[in-house]
Amino acid sequence: MTRVLRGQTLSFLSDPFETAPDAAVRHHRRGAVVVEDGVITWVGPEDQVPTHDAEISDYGDALIMAGFIDAHVHYPQTAMIASWGKRLIDWLNSYTFPEEARFGDAVYAREIADRYLDLVLAQGTTTMCSYATIHPESVDAFFQAAEARRLRALAGKTCMDRNAPDNLRDTAQSAYDDSKALLERWHGRGRLDYVITPRFSPTSTREQLEALGALWAEHPDCLMQTHLSEQVEEIAWVRELFPEARDYLDTYEQSGLLGARGVYGHAIHLEPREVDRIKEVGAALVHCPTSNAFIGSGLFRMADLKAKGLSVGLATDTGGGSSFSMLRTMASAYEIGQLAGTALHPAELLWLATQGSAQALHLGNRIGNLAAGKEADIVVLDLASTEAIAQRAARAESLWEQVFPTIMMGDDRAVRDVLIAGRSFSQKN
Repeated sequence: MTRVLRGQTLSFLSDPFETAPDAAVRHHRRGAVVVEDGVITWVGPEDQVPTHDAEISDYGDALIMAGFIDAHVHYPQTAMIASWGKRLIDWLNSYTFPEEARFGDAVYAREIADRYLDLVLAQGTTTMCSYATIHPESVDAFFQAAEARRLRALAGKTCMDRNAPDNLRDTAQSAYDDSKALLERWHGRGRLDYVITPRFSPTSTREQLEALGALWAEHPDCLMQTHLSEQVEEIAWVRELFPEARDYLDTYEQSGLLGARGVYGHAIHLEPREVDRIKEVGAALVHCPTSNAFIGSGLFRMADLKAKGLSVGLATDTGGGSSFSMLRTMASAYEIGQLAGTALHPAELLWLATQGSAQALHLGNRIGNLAAGKEADIVVLDLASTEAIAQRAARAESLWEQVFPTIMMGDDRAVRDVLIAGRSFSQKN
């Protein structure tokens, strides 16, 4: 089936951190997108659409763009999001670990997976990279729910063999065995990819990190995700646990867990050597601004890291993050940037939530941009979804002035439609 979407269209031509925002995008005030068999085949001015034998969806002045990509989430934390806490370790022990212990129950895991995916799809998120729990059932539940919705999604079994409750510990061998079995079952199945997932160095022994490093070496086409340098107390703890390591990143590097397909969440308090090594190997960082603010972790240095040429994605970090919305996450990234001394441009924020995250996950050739050849995972944004936003957008003298109020004040009411592989998930008329 051929479908034509009409409205404002926004595509990226380059990274707006590297070129001027207006030069980095192509915007059609009256544009159109042609979708065939789940793939974008054409984007351009409405009056030049190359086909007339198609189903037409006219969104008026709404903005059609690539769906949002959430590069670091914990779907098992859905039910305990926005739990009051002090610091990271207290929060994990008080809320996260008791909730994650429930995911050995396959029925409960599927209930939360369904709930999570429906919540984020309603927010315009079309791809996510999630941590599960130590339980294989939690991975199966997530992938089954994602497959039922035709999503491009990534996830992995979270591995921990120390500094966690007894009912949430595996071993070096079981982490390897379970991860390998799950990888063989799910990796590359339809639109799904498995991600090797040590939680972070404090909850893995050297033996477990090395076992997962060996698994990654056997399956180098997989991603590997973990946490890095989120809080200063965490870094001090890592120094105590790994006195032989040069720094936090070195605990992964010595275990074979540093590479081009590595994805490292948070990365707030990096040493110069760590920045240089991440750049050298071509690994990616993921900025989690609402989480960093909620747990008081610190200020991510976006401008500095992008200026050094690092790949950076954006994420809600559900449920350390306090929102399922990538719009709210972009707003928080702007606020964190202001506190760190650099105001991120609206084009940079939209890039981070789409193409930036896609590149961090090595999916930039498939998703993250409104362009011919990309999979048709699309969000349609109403840029006047509330009275407050509408009155500000009405005074806009540029695309960016029109878009920015929705970034800063928008919520699920701004999401007019979400397309997964070219088919509407939920349409608001």
